[in-house]
Amino acid sequence: MKDIRNLTREELKEVCTSRGVPAFHAQQIFEWLYRKRVNDFSLMPNVPLKFREYLKTDFFISEVAVLQKEISSDGTAKFLLGLQDGLAVESVLIPEKKRRTLCVSTQAGCKFGCKFCVSGLNGFKRNLSPAEICGQLLAVEKESGEKVTNIVFMGVGEPLDNFDNVMKASAIFMDNRGLEIGKRKIVLSTCGVVPGIERLAESGAGLRISISLHSADDRKRSQIMPVNKKWNTGQLMKALKKFYEKEQFAITFEYILISGFNSSEKDAEALSMYVKGVPRKLNIIPYNPSEHFKWKAPTGEELGDFVGVLKEKGVFYTLRRSRGSDISAACGQLQAKLK
Repeated sequence: MKDIRNLTREELKEVCTSRGVPAFHAQQIFEWLYRKRVNDFSLMPNVPLKFREYLKTDFFISEVAVLQKEISSDGTAKFLLGLQDGLAVESVLIPEKKRRTLCVSTQAGCKFGCKFCVSGLNGFKRNLSPAEICGQLLAVEKESGEKVTNIVFMGVGEPLDNFDNVMKASAIFMDNRGLEIGKRKIVLSTCGVVPGIERLAESGAGLRISISLHSADDRKRSQIMPVNKKWNTGQLMKALKKFYEKEQFAITFEYILISGFNSSEKDAEALSMYVKGVPRKLNIIPYNPSEHFKWKAPTGEELGDFVGVLKEKGVFYTLRRSRGSDISAACGQLQAKLK
């Protein structure tokens, strides 16, 4: 049997027409699945009975279960979510004045091995399906009672390493009969998988993109991000320029500032030169210490000197404090596991 929540509305139309059922019933089924949130084909009375019986024999409706919930002192909520095969992933709900942003995972584990991020410490298990990605929103909204307004693919896993499933999930998120998240309200974060960035640009999916940069020096970046050994900063920038030409969305760069590693004035100068290559937003994020790594947060002096260079070079930036650090929900702290 197949999970019906793995289908986009266009794919569901094809299922309908292949069975001699008018395509508009796909819209009705989508509304039952994502607006009314039903998990039983019998509860879809405006869908023809014979077609419902077919759906019961060929499809099932999956659910993602909330196993555990933690709430930070700043209001951020982290959810441990169980999948049907016994694996678990983590999602983070970040409440703000005018929006509720959900950070979703795209893989169980991660294979990219960034040296400051705990997401891959338990190894890579598998890609998540579109149903499991979108199911995180359904589960969190049901548990929290809050409507999610924004999606960031910044949880466990590298989204561009699960390209097809992430694109299908994005289509369901954006569908006005589905989860109704505006395309400008969805951000995909990548460590720099260049072929995936190029493919994303050609797809015209309409997603914004965020780059985990953390150093503009290839030697240093390769030390903490093995992906840079395959696709260096020059290749990355070339792909980002192509992405901007296609989508016309400013590129967001994330720069975690680590004491004594990428926090010098020379590092700031290199960053200033690098990000001027494309319309951008730049987030400077002081490192959140973890027991798993040797790194330390920057001192106040290091931070001041670093951003001082950015100001001097005319590079606009945002100093961002990660949310939910007291519940290990901040940048690089997600590590899905049963406790």
